[in-house]
Amino acid sequence: MLAIQGLIGICVLVGLAWLLSENRRGVAWKTVLAGIGLQFVLALILLKLSWARDLFLVLNRVVVALQDATTAGTSFVFGFVGGGAYPFEVIDPGASFVLAFQALPLVLVISALSALLYHWRVLPVIVQGFAWALRRTMGVGGAVGCSTAANIFVGMVEAPLFIRPYLAQVSRSELFIIMTGGMATIAGTVMVLYAAFLNGVVDDPIGHLLTASILSAPAAIALARLMIPADGEETGGEVVPTRLYDSSMDAVTTGTFDGLRLLLNIIAMLIVLVALVYLANALLGLLPDLGGESVTLQRLLGYIMAPVAWLMGIPWSEAVAAGSLLGIKIVLNELIAYLELAAFAEESFSERSKRIMTYALCGFANFGSLGIMVGGLGAMAPDRRAEIVSLGLKSIVAGTLATCMTGAIVGLL
Repeated sequence: MLAIQGLIGICVLVGLAWLLSENRRGVAWKTVLAGIGLQFVLALILLKLSWARDLFLVLNRVVVALQDATTAGTSFVFGFVGGGAYPFEVIDPGASFVLAFQALPLVLVISALSALLYHWRVLPVIVQGFAWALRRTMGVGGAVGCSTAANIFVGMVEAPLFIRPYLAQVSRSELFIIMTGGMATIAGTVMVLYAAFLNGVVDDPIGHLLTASILSAPAAIALARLMIPADGEETGGEVVPTRLYDSSMDAVTTGTFDGLRLLLNIIAMLIVLVALVYLANALLGLLPDLGGESVTLQRLLGYIMAPVAWLMGIPWSEAVAAGSLLGIKIVLNELIAYLELAAFAEESFSERSKRIMTYALCGFANFGSLGIMVGGLGAMAPDRRAEIVSLGLKSIVAGTLATCMTGAIVGLL
């Protein structure tokens, strides 16, 4: 029954994208079906084959090594507050965990490492491999394929840097694919952090998060092509990675400073968003109780997004809780949603539902990210800023539909 429910959900999600299309008659259904088919094939390969599971185990060991390396640095600088040895007896170990000093600094290490891999041309080679696959299977241009592939590993602003010389000439449809790709995936700098949050919630969390970004890339292209069909020739050309750093040490230092800005942004946003949720719940608490419980922002979002969660294959008994996470992700961000999932997973979701939600939340589609995208892309293509702004809300919708479709497909397997 849940499998049929998931299949219905995929059809409904595709139908919603078609209803929102700017040109319903101009939709290239071959590209759309190729994207959905590629999602299924990749999901089968990455989730069912034994070598893929072995790869996930290796990736998890890499994550543990990165966490240990970060702890070595934070304990050296911050002592026991950063995860070092305690100079006293600890009665409650859980209470001694400090998010800002023990988990979030992982962003610094990942940012520096990503910059170094980019400078050594390791990351560009991997990205170009994925771009070739997308061009061959979905018929997109080289520039768009490269940007979408880059989004699997880097953020929504960093990925377009790979194709910066082409941004001024890509078509409106291609520009929308670039934006949707950024909204439907997450960056490697936060992927490892979220995996740390989900440790114990799902098996092999880093493998699932990486798989989610890979699966959502073709979904982003398919749904973007549905909402804004191709309106010109594809922008081709071999994309040559831009030289960003003068040396390996320059890459490490620049990556560290970029990571510091990201770290401070995450800390500030966490403080403000949690505070805003608290204030919203305080105001909503003045309303009469609903169903014997006080009204909260999480409950309201849960009721609104519950049908979407059900379409992904979540049982209705868990749909309100799942809908709450989807609403939090869109209104606030995916970081808060993953923290909520980690906190309430055991009491709210089955193992299958936890896995579906891990995939459905794996994307930057929220209002805060829209500001980052508009600012970044607008700076790279100032002549198209108005067009970028006009596509902003649509990219959030398309990115959300893409991650939800990924969750529905995973629920079928």
